[in-house]
Amino acid sequence: MKALKYFLSAFLIVAITISCIQDELGSTNFVSTATAPTNITALFNVTQDNTGTVTITPNGDGAISYDIYFGDGTTEPAKLNQGKSVTHVFAEGSYEVKIIAYGITGLKAEVTQPLVVSFKAPENLAVTIENDLAVSKQVNVTATADYGLTYDVYFGEPGNDTPVTGNIGETVSYVYQNAGTYTIRVVAKSAAIATTEYTEDFLVTAILQPLNSAPTPEARIDTDVISIFSDAYTDVDGTDYFPDWGQGGQGSSWAMFDLNGDSMLQYINLSYQGIQFGSAVDASSMEFLHVDVWTPDVTGIDIFPIDGNGAAEKFVHRDLVANQWNSFDIPLTEFTDQGLPINDIIQFKLVASNWAEGTVFMDNIYFYKSPTELIQLPINFESSNLVYTWEGFGDVNYGPIPASVVTNPDQSGMNTSSKVVEINKTAGAQTWAGASMNLSGPVDFSAGTTITVKVWSPRAGVPILFKMEDSTSPLDGNGNPTINVEVQATTTVANQWEELSFDLTSFANFSASNLYDRVILFPDFGNVGNDELFYFDDIEIASVKMPITFEVSTLTYTWEGFGDANYGPIPTAVVTNPDQSGVNVSGNVVEINKTAGAQTWAGASMNLDAPVDFSNGTTVKVKVWSPRAGVPILFKMEDSTSPLDGNGNPTINVEVQATTTVANQWEELSFDLTSGGTFSTANSYDRVILFPDFGNTGNDELFYFDDILLTN
Repeated sequence: MKALKYFLSAFLIVAITISCIQDELGSTNFVSTATAPTNITALFNVTQDNTGTVTITPNGDGAISYDIYFGDGTTEPAKLNQGKSVTHVFAEGSYEVKIIAYGITGLKAEVTQPLVVSFKAPENLAVTIENDLAVSKQVNVTATADYGLTYDVYFGEPGNDTPVTGNIGETVSYVYQNAGTYTIRVVAKSAAIATTEYTEDFLVTAILQPLNSAPTPEARIDTDVISIFSDAYTDVDGTDYFPDWGQGGQGSSWAMFDLNGDSMLQYINLSYQGIQFGSAVDASSMEFLHVDVWTPDVTGIDIFPIDGNGAAEKFVHRDLVANQWNSFDIPLTEFTDQGLPINDIIQFKLVASNWAEGTVFMDNIYFYKSPTELIQLPINFESSNLVYTWEGFGDVNYGPIPASVVTNPDQSGMNTSSKVVEINKTAGAQTWAGASMNLSGPVDFSAGTTITVKVWSPRAGVPILFKMEDSTSPLDGNGNPTINVEVQATTTVANQWEELSFDLTSFANFSASNLYDRVILFPDFGNVGNDELFYFDDIEIASVKMPITFEVSTLTYTWEGFGDANYGPIPTAVVTNPDQSGVNVSGNVVEINKTAGAQTWAGASMNLDAPVDFSNGTTVKVKVWSPRAGVPILFKMEDSTSPLDGNGNPTINVEVQATTTVANQWEELSFDLTSGGTFSTANSYDRVILFPDFGNTGNDELFYFDDILLTN
């Protein structure tokens, strides 16, 4: 009966917990994302009075409760919540103590730890004391002993007499304030009154060089940076990083330090040091000076840019934190506000606060400014700083057809952006008429080789040719670059925006290693112009992001179902549209099968390649096919990188519910995210979740979803 009582109690606790989780809603992924507890340990603490009284304190990551089996024939385990201890009296002997840790969802993990209870004093005490290889001034101690159970370590730092306790055989650690020699005392304990001790005078050392490279600078174009020393950029040629200014007399020296192939400057016992540029630099167009500094012992550094025309020296000071990389982005106004001209800088002078008593390592010394905007993929025509120069061609007399960036004439559906490119295929224009625009540089295909373009056409069934060229490649006999790629797609709707995709790999001569730096659009390709306007926007490399149409064959749309009757996944997949009619004649949709008995919160989620951009609006529209009218559909988005709540769900999320109005046909439902309580466009939502027939147990029904997009 007692076992049944525990079972029923546990069942009720789990049921109540899950019910609360479902009611709170924000807890839709906890089943699929929750994991069993990890790093389970128990600390043993024995009284030294020959009674065998041991206090056991369990711990584990993600654990909320524990069962402790003492291993001495006691049948019932001790049940503890996280942070609690249990005391148990053992007879003299050896035991295997089993600890079972439980997580919030009932997932569990267990470990077994040996326990020796002896009324003999520990014998054959062996102690290992070592400086940590990664943490400066940290000492690690490990002790083993026959009959030993625990040990205390007194690390001998003045003002701290509290020992650190560990189980015999495990390692305990301590970080000293200062390097030096300390008397370390280890006291090994068993259940006996007597103890065994070990004492050693140990030299604690500081780590005197970086173990990791400085943070990698972000990619910048040449005109946005002037590099003095950095592997990330091209340095000023001929620069001398160790000019002889007599520092040797001040006790200073220098070296080039190599860390696994990464070079950095090392200034030893730094008093002052100079860097002589290979040629003067004009930093007047730059905004910041970046410097990375690592030191074990220097408290601060003064940085002097030296003017080549003899202006008085000016400097800025930065405090340094030891044993880590200090990354500084110093506004150049901190120098110019002191009256220092920066259009003819020839040197740096570096001065340590604690003169000639410490070492610094330096890397990534460069001037930079905010990135220059470039015309490159993705192209959305929204920048007020760029000039998008489209050149039309192919009018009836081989002149240019009108092509320019204009205000979006139809800010609706999947494209509510402000600016688009308009191409007027004039009456009688050539069959190959279109418009081209040069990019600021070649396209980077590392993220994919399918291009998507939003297109507005006055007719359905219009062929759209997308082409790219290497403008620097040789010309063929017709005046076209020989390196090019072209792919055709066809519009499916009239007088509204849609997204077409162009798989570049379908073109025989395409190579991602080619340098394609020109984009060309051909509306109604192959047909003579009929004085029609076409609009284009958002030319970019395809990725799993909004709008989600499931039509890009080169993308993988990975939906993960959850919430089956046994907490398993419900069937979810991208399939052929079973009802290509009404408001949705597209080819592919996502199918979610809410199986018989599935949880009320069952559904499916998909991670996006990037957070949602809300510049197109904060209302999500989804095309839905339901077998019944009046079905509640919950739409949710999460920031997958945000901290987890107690139920294993990201704390940053938004959810909105709508209801179907028709059965067995497509309709479009709207979800106003601003009604979702904690919603903010500043958050990074990168996961989409759909809940068909939310709040109701599954009835083995199929639901279909398509065209998930943002609008105003």
